[in-house]
Amino acid sequence: MSSPLRAHPKARWWALFVISLTQLVVVLDGTIVNIALPQAQIALQMDDHLRQWVVTAYALSFGALLLLGGRIADYWGRKRTFMVGMIGFGSASLYAGMATAGWELILGRALQGVFAAMLAPAALALLTVLFPSGKERNTAFAVFGTVAGAGAAVGMVLGGFLTEFLDWRWCLLVNLFFVAVGLIGGALFLTESKAEGDNRYDLWGAVLVTSGLGTLVYGFSLAETGWGNPLTITFIALGVVLLAVFVWIETKVSNPLLPLHVVTHRVRGGAFLIQAVAGSVMIGATLYLTFHLQIVLGMGAMEAGVASLPLPLGTMVFAGLATNMLGKIGPRPMLIGGPLVVAAALIYLSFITPAGNYFVQVAPALLVMGMGMAFVFIPLQNVALTGVAPHDAGVASAVTNSAMQIGGSIGLSVFTAVYAVIVGGHAQGQVGLGTLTGGYSGVFIGAAVGMVVASAIAITMVRGRKEDLLPQGAVESESSPVLVH
Repeated sequence: MSSPLRAHPKARWWALFVISLTQLVVVLDGTIVNIALPQAQIALQMDDHLRQWVVTAYALSFGALLLLGGRIADYWGRKRTFMVGMIGFGSASLYAGMATAGWELILGRALQGVFAAMLAPAALALLTVLFPSGKERNTAFAVFGTVAGAGAAVGMVLGGFLTEFLDWRWCLLVNLFFVAVGLIGGALFLTESKAEGDNRYDLWGAVLVTSGLGTLVYGFSLAETGWGNPLTITFIALGVVLLAVFVWIETKVSNPLLPLHVVTHRVRGGAFLIQAVAGSVMIGATLYLTFHLQIVLGMGAMEAGVASLPLPLGTMVFAGLATNMLGKIGPRPMLIGGPLVVAAALIYLSFITPAGNYFVQVAPALLVMGMGMAFVFIPLQNVALTGVAPHDAGVASAVTNSAMQIGGSIGLSVFTAVYAVIVGGHAQGQVGLGTLTGGYSGVFIGAAVGMVVASAIAITMVRGRKEDLLPQGAVESESSPVLVH
């Protein structure tokens, strides 16, 4: 018998609140510790090499395990996976927040990523089941997309506040509050669902895709020391080979971890690529923006966090407009124009100077960038799951999140390489503010180029009638044709 709370007409919207809160935690945890890193490094006596792994360990374990997490959600039960993921994430956050050595903090962050890889696909799959079609689904995905788009910037603001007024450890311990709300809300408002039919796990596929993505991301992280580094080349090449073997295995097994039609569908494949580019901008460009605010403009942690607010505010203010336009013009025009708006904002941001005024050089760019991201993330969340059969809801959700994390990790490495070339490979303390600003400008230009590429992807791949691109269109079968006109 279902709970009276779950049977209440408003229960779905309370469930949306719980699911969106989960997405906020998963996304903001990728950036919340960035501002706290200097204090954590001193407190735990970490060298610079270990410090970077506090950020990398989370993205690496998260991105590499998302596909497996998606299948666990589909087969084991989405609510059950959600609840276990919540408990594990809270435990990992407590362990990391109480760390007494650098390796403990890194291990805790890696464990956070492991359980986030269970939480994220379970949450999005639950949302897909709760709101299968129609106007309510568009509204639900608008809320979810807004949270996803603003999460990285919210993490910086919250991290700055906690670091300045409490302690760096609270950037990790604050997750216990979100976990408590998620567990209570999940128990009250979420209902169980799972995929029907053959639920055998593709163990070889899980091993290959996890090791392949992990190796690839690790290789790109080594690229910060030089693209010609033999270890960089070796790990990137090994990652590509492992992923190629994974694709081959998926064509041979009867119950693949990643049914290839999920990603080879042209429209969804385009959405996943755009998601990867958007992730690189939200994770990479916002990190270098933080450096500019603190190192060049001399802001404190809290001030830098507040200075980042125009970005999420722009997204939230224009989310309603983007939602209304989605039903009228469809996602394709928005996915073409939105990235170009973001690119224009990044070009404007690239004109920063060491003595420039924040309200003239930075704030307007962030506001416009946030506006553009509203027209990217809201249609993207819909298009990425268009036509996905219920049996594959979890794995499609996992690919969506994995594209964001892997794209962010790789993009950050590319931006770091661009920055290093401009500053001549010197550390921040060895060059002047003008050179540092030039490096940050180069990053923003690189990010703008990426968003132009995202627009081109939308032009060439996100094609079809508006009715086919929106989720209320017909659900495809495994053998149905690609929705391209």
